Amino acid sequence: MKNENHYQYGVAIMQLSAMQSGERGTVLAYGAGQKAYRQRLLAMGLMPGTVFTVVRVAPLGDPYELTLRGYTLSLRKHEAAMLLVEPVR
Repeated sequence: MKNENHYQYGVAIMQLSAMQSGERGTVLAYGAGQKAYRQRLLAMGLMPGTVFTVVRVAPLGDPYELTLRGYTLSLRKHEAAMLLVEPVR
């Protein structure tokens, strides 16, 4: 999936790596990738239904800084690309 919105059942689905600073979203699912990354994301609290805010994105897009569940988390660009999210408007 490229960095563009897709719609399924009326829900906009995009990769986390397509979001900008200050945007909010909800984790919907995981995209294709290694199982170890998915387990790492789950261990960090990024499970489906989790609401987060993108605090900042580094100039070259790596890393992403998110706030969720009362803490701050940084993700590499390839980890952010694995997360399929719904923007919260």
